[in-house]
Amino acid sequence: MKDDPKLSESLEDYLEVILDLEETKKVARSKDIADKLGLQRGSVTGALKSLEEKQLINYEPYSYITLTEKGARIAKTITRRHQILKEFLVKVLQLDESTAETTACRMEHAVDESSIQRLVRFVEYLNNCPRTGPDWIEAFLDRCHNIHKSWKDCNQCIDRCKSRHQERRP
Repeated sequence: MKDDPKLSESLEDYLEVILDLEETKKVARSKDIADKLGLQRGSVTGALKSLEEKQLINYEPYSYITLTEKGARIAKTITRRHQILKEFLVKVLQLDESTAETTACRMEHAVDESSIQRLVRFVEYLNNCPRTGPDWIEAFLDRCHNIHKSWKDCNQCIDRCKSRHQERRP
């Protein structure tokens, strides 16, 4: 995305919200954008003008707002990063939904595409490698809750993993 404009976190959030509104309500209005972002209606005007100048949205005051093709592409990329990060935070790190949502929203602006791809491959690995699995994540969570636990206790986990692996063999 070399030709994409450098956007502030705030402008990226606007694109993400506009995409969501287009997908859920078919149209985006400045009132709905303000509501979703927790802002006053008048506060969104400057951001919308900026996005229009960058040719990322079609905007006319008192009318519907739509993403341009370029704006939609950027918004989908931002949304994808958000979803991947949130899924990792919930499913792997076992954070609660609210914390994961807030954290993913902050992280999505800083994570580059190669890091996202690596994270996707890591989650796929966790889901498919016979050396990992639900008990692996449970052991991680146990470690998080019992930080004073000795690493010598890992032998029990290794034995469970070996047993599971042996059960999978034909």
